[in-house]
Amino acid sequence: AQAAAGVTPNTLGALQIVVAPDRQGSGISAVMVGAFRAIARERGFGAVIACVRPNLKARYPLMPMADYVAWRRPDGLPFDAWLRVHARAGGEIVRVAPESMRIDGSLAQWHEWTGLEFPISGPYVVEGGLAPLEADVAADRATYLDANVWVIHRL
Repeated sequence: AQAAAGVTPNTLGALQIVVAPDRQGSGISAVMVGAFRAIARERGFGAVIACVRPNLKARYPLMPMADYVAWRRPDGLPFDAWLRVHARAGGEIVRVAPESMRIDGSLAQWHEWTGLEFPISGPYVVEGGLAPLEADVAADRATYLDANVWVIHRL
């Protein structure tokens, strides 16, 4: 609607950066964040906003995302490596999106996807998940809600 109304964009949206496992830790993520910032500046945008899925959060799936995001190292930088990349580049964490992705499925589907059995209703830790999967045996359903973090880079 804004484009149709002639409103000029002022923010670049960075939706995803993926680094191959064998290249992680080599500094590519910082280069990519820098590239997003440079492209935004070239085009006259005032900011880059990034949807970030913290890469170490899966080690702490029982910790609420808001608490995880607030976790700091002694040097004051975020505990999470991906969030540190953004912080070092000048990004500011603006909010947690608690339901950025929702995956619903039957218990049979979740068994197929995870190999887990669901004998009772309640939370289950799923490998690679940032939060527990919630199973409801009576309804034969399980739901996974994946959170992310919005980071803004004001230019």
